[in-house]
Amino acid sequence: MARPRHRLAWAESTAPQTGHGFGTAPVFLASISTILGAVLFLRFGYAVAHVGLWGSFGIIALGHLVTIPTVLAVSEIATNRRVAGGGAYYIISRSFGTSIGGSIGIALYLSQVISVAFYLVAFAEAFEPLYAWAASAHGIAADPRWVSLPSTALLAAIVLTRGARSGVSALWFVSAALFASILLFLLGTGPEAVRPAGLNLTSRIQDPDPFGTVFATCFPAFTGMIAGLGLSGDLKRPEKSIPLGTISATLAGMVVYALVAIKLASSATPEALAADQFIMAEVAVWGPAIYIGLGAAAFSSALGSILVAPRTLQALGRDRVLPVPSLNRMLAAGSGNEREPTFATLVSSLITVVFVLAGTMDGIAQVLTMFFMVTYGALCSVSFLEYFAGNPSYRPTFHSRWYVSLLGAIMCALIMLQISPFYALLSILLMVLAYFGLRRTRKGERDLTAIFQGTMFQLTRRLQIMLQTSRSEGAKGGWRPSIVAVTRFGDERLGHFDLLRWICHRHGFGHFLQFIDGEYSFRGEIEARTQVGKLIERSEMTNAGILVDSLICPSFSGAVTHTLQMPGVSGLPNNCVLFEFDKQHPEEIGEVAQGAVLAAESVFNVLILRSTQYRFGYRSSIHLWVTEETLDCAPMMLLLAFIIVGHPEWRRAKIQLFACFDSLEADQEGDRLAGLLSEGRLPISSQNITAVQCADSAAINVEVGRRSAEADLTITGLLGADIEPDRASEALMRLDKANDVLFVLSSERVSID
Repeated sequence: MARPRHRLAWAESTAPQTGHGFGTAPVFLASISTILGAVLFLRFGYAVAHVGLWGSFGIIALGHLVTIPTVLAVSEIATNRRVAGGGAYYIISRSFGTSIGGSIGIALYLSQVISVAFYLVAFAEAFEPLYAWAASAHGIAADPRWVSLPSTALLAAIVLTRGARSGVSALWFVSAALFASILLFLLGTGPEAVRPAGLNLTSRIQDPDPFGTVFATCFPAFTGMIAGLGLSGDLKRPEKSIPLGTISATLAGMVVYALVAIKLASSATPEALAADQFIMAEVAVWGPAIYIGLGAAAFSSALGSILVAPRTLQALGRDRVLPVPSLNRMLAAGSGNEREPTFATLVSSLITVVFVLAGTMDGIAQVLTMFFMVTYGALCSVSFLEYFAGNPSYRPTFHSRWYVSLLGAIMCALIMLQISPFYALLSILLMVLAYFGLRRTRKGERDLTAIFQGTMFQLTRRLQIMLQTSRSEGAKGGWRPSIVAVTRFGDERLGHFDLLRWICHRHGFGHFLQFIDGEYSFRGEIEARTQVGKLIERSEMTNAGILVDSLICPSFSGAVTHTLQMPGVSGLPNNCVLFEFDKQHPEEIGEVAQGAVLAAESVFNVLILRSTQYRFGYRSSIHLWVTEETLDCAPMMLLLAFIIVGHPEWRRAKIQLFACFDSLEADQEGDRLAGLLSEGRLPISSQNITAVQCADSAAINVEVGRRSAEADLTITGLLGADIEPDRASEALMRLDKANDVLFVLSSERVSID
């Protein structure tokens, strides 16, 4: 049965490209012809004049601190999986996902297509002698666009009518002319009038331009090393040709630039280099060869870019990155067995014409450099993150080094800021906007969260191991709560969940466990996952920085036993256990007390929240009640109160401390607590410390009812005997006039120095 026509059309547009089956040579030629471009002929003499030979070597070295890590990263990624058409965009999108890859790919395509215009404008500069002759002999003021516009049409005609194979054939010719012109320059001697006395590494003109300005001018010369990636869909063995072609082109380009710098410094004075941008023609064995070389370099760079840009655009269309579906289908379509990107080439040619007509490329060149730099930084980041994440599916046959990739990413960022902070931020902003635009239509695809998930997993694992090995030194950094809360009412009550997220907002670590009563079974596991999903949603809605999980166990005491053996989510052991019961259901106290005894016997600090319908009221006041018996719990109570008021929901809360002692010691102990708060730098003024004379617990209960009946949270201490089964109910139901009460049993000595 015949398939529907629309499905056939879609299959044609998305089918993998069979390509031309090129070898390594086209990759090398496309890259080297772009590296050895117009900057080499027009601006490298300027660089030697303004920063000297030694500074020129610095520019070459600094530029290759970006290019070499990038080509190594590209080579590694390209050998991990089959690389189809689209070059650098394909590599980024298949590693980062189409949301991120598409945002970078759009910027990359614009850089490539506008580069065609940039190179063609430079190509027109090669005819400078003809312009001068026309002006002097015939009085004709020639416009460089008389050359650049027909050249644009010629390039488009070659690629549209003859395809990539003819373009690669032309690359052989122009590359031969390029290398011949460079060879003739290196063999020349130059006129004696401008020749220096000897080779000086530091000689330069007076009042030179800053090194950063010179570097920004010359850096575009090094951005062509991945130009050959655009032919990835036309390569027979991209996993071999991409590493070999890009690495060899980068190294060859570095050697050529170094040789040209030495030749320039030894053949002409800095003043002569600065005065004549065509000084290479004066030095070469045959001067016109330099103009031919400049034309060949610019034309070959433009030819390499016009071969690459449409294939990037075609890949964007195949991935439906552009917002217009019909445009995606037309761009994705290819003609012939090689699936030549005819429509994408036509669109690219029209864009090139627009920018050639604009004439000047100075401002655009900085933006282009930024987009290229972002692409290179992304490629280095992919290589680094894939290594660091330890993804077993990442198995490249060519291996770079993670620190080399990291160096490349960092250098990209630093150089972008060095060249132009404004354009750097602008290029990043444009890609961020494109990313969020793509995320709106690609909800289920890989995004930044997925990219960093593996990396964060590895980072967390390593940090936990590091913290575990240095556990004995943990106390030196000051006490912080690492709390695990276990309850059977996690999906019904919110008080203890809120308390945990407040404490763990900045200074602590929290693990909230939903206890499910029963024997473990698959059905029970499904139910547990459902409840945990609801808790996770609640955690996300409240921005709670706590880990949520469930625990199936036949008894609450068994669940507590398992909880006490769990590792802390911070990598260090848990030091507190949080329990909860409802004031209206005192029958829950027995179970809570049983768990509290187990925790205290295991030297855990015990926190018990007696919750009410008041739900912490307006979150504007916390009252602490300290007695002579619970004085050892005071430091932990004070720290917990300080941590809670640090949460935005408690930002207007005031802490009130009540020191309850007999008539002889109340004032003295109140002053001692005030001194403790002052030394600990806690935000509780002496005016908020009240000494209360209480002879027994009944008197304290009366005072609490009189002073703290409207407090949003009351914190008081517990003794070890208070959680014993015969005393727990009485101890946890005292202070009956208070609203929500947090009972604190400190099993470790806490310092607030």
